[in-house]
Amino acid sequence: MSQPWDYIAKLVCIGDSGTGKSSLTIRLCEGRFSPSHDVTIGVEFGSRIVPVGPPASLELGIEEFSRTESTSVAEDAAPSQSTASGLPSPPRKPETSPQKRMKLSLWDTAGQETYKSITRSYFRGASGALLVFDISRRSTFISCTQWLQDLRQIAEEGIVVILVGNKSDLAGQASGSNKREVTQQEAETWCQANNIVRYVETSAKSGDGVERAFLEVAERIYRNIEAGRYDLNDRRSGVKGFGASGGGNTGAPKTITLGMDDAMRGGNSWAGGCC
Repeated sequence: MSQPWDYIAKLVCIGDSGTGKSSLTIRLCEGRFSPSHDVTIGVEFGSRIVPVGPPASLELGIEEFSRTESTSVAEDAAPSQSTASGLPSPPRKPETSPQKRMKLSLWDTAGQETYKSITRSYFRGASGALLVFDISRRSTFISCTQWLQDLRQIAEEGIVVILVGNKSDLAGQASGSNKREVTQQEAETWCQANNIVRYVETSAKSGDGVERAFLEVAERIYRNIEAGRYDLNDRRSGVKGFGASGGGNTGAPKTITLGMDDAMRGGNSWAGGCC
């Protein structure tokens, strides 16, 4: 029996209370939306196995990866020098390797000021973070600067951070329905100023962009693994290889194994009580 995943990475969802962090986690892990839920206290957990690296990563369209991959394929497909018979040898087929998979250990943190001292402690060892704000509440966007400062002070150096503007369903174009207070341009400019690799807009209600946000983080963590930026055997590291994370821990949350295109399809075996 093949191993269920190749790597496991710790991700934290951070941001002000009410921005939809728990809803994003539920949407990814269970494929559903809960219109009402209790305030998160401390941290709640979920997990999801996603594909990383080629061929699945090519669907993300991340520019620098696509350029490298296309160059490699073009070189492999190019005709080689003529053989002794004077005829060109047939083009080599690009080598294919098994699809890599990463288990995302999702830590959904509380956003209320009351729990911030507790929440910050969960940043340690995280290799990725989704910094979430509500596009219909400018105050939650302004708070992102402080959240990012706290994260970078405590988390591992080089942590992969994606800025997520949630509740994009409130930005309708019909008269009177557009509740957007933060534009996409503003968010992207903030990302550039704060060295954030990507801005993604999501709707936990409709599911739009949710898969993309988490896959962006996972793919960039995978690239760091390939570049040798993590010690996979260090127990303090937020990334580990299969077999190095104490898989016998029966208290770990259950895992939903889904593919690239089925984030929105159901499944109710996610454990962690996130709501």
